[in-house]
Amino acid sequence: MESFYQKQPSMQNIADSLSLFESCLKARLNDVSLSNTQAYRLYNGFYEGIPGLIVDRFARTLLIKNFARQPQSLEDLIQPAIDFYKKNIPDINAVLLKTRHATEESQRVGQIIEGEPDQEILENGICYSLALQLNQDDSFYLDTRNLRQWLSENMKDKTLLNTFAYTGALGIAALAGGASTVIQTDLNAKYLQIAKNSANFQNKDGKHKILASDFFKQMARFKNQNILFDAIIIDPPLYSKTQAGEVSLLNNWQKLVNKVRPLVADEGHLILINNALYLPGETLYAQIQKMCGTGYMKIEEIIDIPQDIIGYPHTIKTHPQIDPKPYNHPTKITITRVKRKDGRRTSQF
Repeated sequence: MESFYQKQPSMQNIADSLSLFESCLKARLNDVSLSNTQAYRLYNGFYEGIPGLIVDRFARTLLIKNFARQPQSLEDLIQPAIDFYKKNIPDINAVLLKTRHATEESQRVGQIIEGEPDQEILENGICYSLALQLNQDDSFYLDTRNLRQWLSENMKDKTLLNTFAYTGALGIAALAGGASTVIQTDLNAKYLQIAKNSANFQNKDGKHKILASDFFKQMARFKNQNILFDAIIIDPPLYSKTQAGEVSLLNNWQKLVNKVRPLVADEGHLILINNALYLPGETLYAQIQKMCGTGYMKIEEIIDIPQDIIGYPHTIKTHPQIDPKPYNHPTKITITRVKRKDGRRTSQF
């Protein structure tokens, strides 16, 4: 099996590459689930034949990402890709190129090729703020679209805590779906500003709060204040470290979960996201099952990653080196339900 992050061995014939783009675009255009979103993946080269090349659409902006460790190996393909998508998607009026392993930071966060990148998108009727050049990421994760849909449908009149919130799109989905209170925490205040911008679109004054603070310190504060939430999302980065503690999806993920679990109200939801590429799905699922062994936590469902992210049966050429099953992608999302011995429900805010 080919490595998920293999180097592009040689530049494919341009005509063959364009043929791949065409079949993959046709698959997206026939995917009715994408009719309700302005943001989706047009091409995933890691799965669909050109490792290192990702093409996304954000409203009228075409975002091309070159992940090749030797960026020059894909350079000859960039302009043909731009020309192809502009020809076949007439609405495109801006192009942004991100080169992950470029030496210049400006190229890693995004070089504007033409036009002005969009600053907001609609997904399932919800408006989200964008900052496509915020950093190497895009400020909006396409792979969690189905979780945003779940949150918008299941958080009405609920209180939600979104930890490691980044730009807060998951919390915004819950807010738009009628959550009574949404608190979003992240160490980086700049990221949370995007969440604040998105919240302004929802016209739900007083129901959204951002807290720029360290995860470990903030969870301790909530615990000391006896605050409980109807639902908590934990979506840590692969690795980070502060004076208060260390975050590692491979080494101490379960300890992070145990930090937030006491803050979940009786019959509340604990939403677990682990996107460690080299963590097998079976290993993660077994860890969660072990957490459920006491009977005070149970797995309710797995949220699949949308098909446009991973490709379609007839467009997929390669698979991840590490098997994500029972999940369908290395971004592994699990919805669990928590019971409390004391039976306490959500706190009043």
